[in-house]
Amino acid sequence: MKQIEKWFETSLWQSRLVVVIAVFISILSAFALFYMTTVDAFFMLKHLIHYASPDLTTLDREILRASTIRHVVEIVDGYLLATVLLIFGMGLYELFINKIHLATQSTSSSKILLINSLDDLKQRLAKVILMILIVRFFEYAIEMKFTTPMDLLMLSCGIAFLGLALYLSHLADHK
Repeated sequence: MKQIEKWFETSLWQSRLVVVIAVFISILSAFALFYMTTVDAFFMLKHLIHYASPDLTTLDREILRASTIRHVVEIVDGYLLATVLLIFGMGLYELFINKIHLATQSTSSSKILLINSLDDLKQRLAKVILMILIVRFFEYAIEMKFTTPMDLLMLSCGIAFLGLALYLSHLADHK
């Protein structure tokens, strides 16, 4: 009976290694997002070269400016999402597989990559996701057409809620 119990517990403990699949896919997805976002940034800069062209009308220049701002926001969003995937993958690895010893010994290692509990992982992910939401809100605010005073009120409420969310996340850091 003891042998069966030992075998079962060993199997149960080793089953945590299935998390390696999620770690691998998360890191691979992060690399894919970094690549795609970098390519987007390159092409955005390539199109931006024409901004100084004397052939552009004022309207064309405004359209190019708005398009560039939207692309910059999308690029920031892409890099933030890739960062979320990196933090998630490394956090899962540290929680279920093993500590990343190079991260704990490195002086250049950020504390954001050192995960000690599921709450640590959730907290770090929440901060980056909040930043993604702020960037997304900024993107929508740029494209928003203000036709009524209610539109301005909604925008200001959104800004107030984002400020409150940042304030509360800052308070959570100190406790």
